[in-house]
Amino acid sequence: MISSINTPDSIRRSDSAPESEPDREYYFIDACRREVSRRSEELGRPLTCCVVTFGCQMNARDSEKLLGVLKEAGYEEISREEEADFVIFNTCTVRENANERVYGRLGQLVHAKKKRPGMIIGLCGCMMQEPSEVETILSRYRHVSLIFGTHNIFKFAELLYRAMAEDRPVVDVWKDTNQIVEALPTARKYPYKSGVNIMFGCNNFCTYCIVPYVRGRERSREPKEILREIEQLAADGVIEVMLLGQNVNSYGKGLDEPVSFADLLREVEKIDGIERIRFMTSHPKDLSDDLIAVMRDSKKICRHLHLPLQSGSTRLLHKMNRHYTKEQYLELAAKIRREIPDIAITTDIIVGFPGETDEDFEDTLDVVRQVRFDSAFTFIYSPRTGTPAARMQQVPREVTQPRFDRLLALVQETAAARCAEGVGREDTALVENIDDHDSALVTGRLGNNEMVHFPGDASLIGKIVPVKLTESRGFYYMGERL
Repeated sequence: MISSINTPDSIRRSDSAPESEPDREYYFIDACRREVSRRSEELGRPLTCCVVTFGCQMNARDSEKLLGVLKEAGYEEISREEEADFVIFNTCTVRENANERVYGRLGQLVHAKKKRPGMIIGLCGCMMQEPSEVETILSRYRHVSLIFGTHNIFKFAELLYRAMAEDRPVVDVWKDTNQIVEALPTARKYPYKSGVNIMFGCNNFCTYCIVPYVRGRERSREPKEILREIEQLAADGVIEVMLLGQNVNSYGKGLDEPVSFADLLREVEKIDGIERIRFMTSHPKDLSDDLIAVMRDSKKICRHLHLPLQSGSTRLLHKMNRHYTKEQYLELAAKIRREIPDIAITTDIIVGFPGETDEDFEDTLDVVRQVRFDSAFTFIYSPRTGTPAARMQQVPREVTQPRFDRLLALVQETAAARCAEGVGREDTALVENIDDHDSALVTGRLGNNEMVHFPGDASLIGKIVPVKLTESRGFYYMGERL
């Protein structure tokens, strides 16, 4: 599903690229379209593209924008990168092993490039914001033609055109920007649901995290632009939106007329056609009573809150620069459960942060027992070069692995107990696909983000249907359609 604006004739006929955005980008989309058409005629077939995404939902949404431009330019999408005429890796750099995955994939494309000399290989995303990684690529991976970062993704069409026209690598990485360009093409993966960026960047500077250095400082989109995009999505058949930001709770603080995240949610709820609203990620230090009240009273906001803990130790939370204590987190979680009893709370937890003691780890287990998370993403800490925590004293792997195993077992136990409490409940599920293991079943997502499998067929995909949860399988349900 492609959302776009038609290129005005005046831009098509212009001899030079406009200076204003997004007109400039549509000029280059049209220029790319002409070049793609010319090359297609020479080859006697359509040109193909492949967008490969690493990392978070923000990256997934960025990839939809990349694909939207490519489709508008005349490329046809394929899934096998080694067979594509244009392939781009949208990279993640949260952990250093993510970088190694990219290098591995680049190495595999060397042979494909030799077989297809006209192939264009591009790299973008967070990893490209690190000068050392760009230098490595330029020196060791000479088959790469295009490199840009997170701040100028809106210039993709212009950079793609340059990569087609120039016989040398095109590198355009910005250190930072305040610019947000609206109304560019997007190719959605799903016709019935969509992510929506409401802000970019992060101001928190947690000591283990590279994101603020590669995504830049926080900048919020204007609410009218967000609402306009969601209205267009609703008109196009979308019934569920996911509002995306590194810390959605701080949305609006930098706007000329500040708007809170709770205020934005109230306006999104008014949009006809949108039946479900999700968001992530929330930082505990910024989660307001007003937001809790909006979630409690809403008919559309899903009963799910992802609230990263990272550690249950107040001492480590201070070292992490998280700006809350163990007691404050527990108080907040209790308040949320009290106000919204049917809510699912999920979290992120790091094991083995530098300096973690047995006592610190026991504090983390204590929080898991008290909050009873519905699920948790658990990680063994790995140093990320360029962050303050990488320079701290590290905890040996022989210490962290047993702790991680204990944490995982406890999370599975508490999550399974929470899931079992839902058996017999009637709910609604957004059907997302045919079950991977049994074609007589469909898989649906409940409002609390848990999955349910029940009898159905492909005609239900994209619809919200009533279900009864008949059996708990620990992290998901079996059910029946009502």
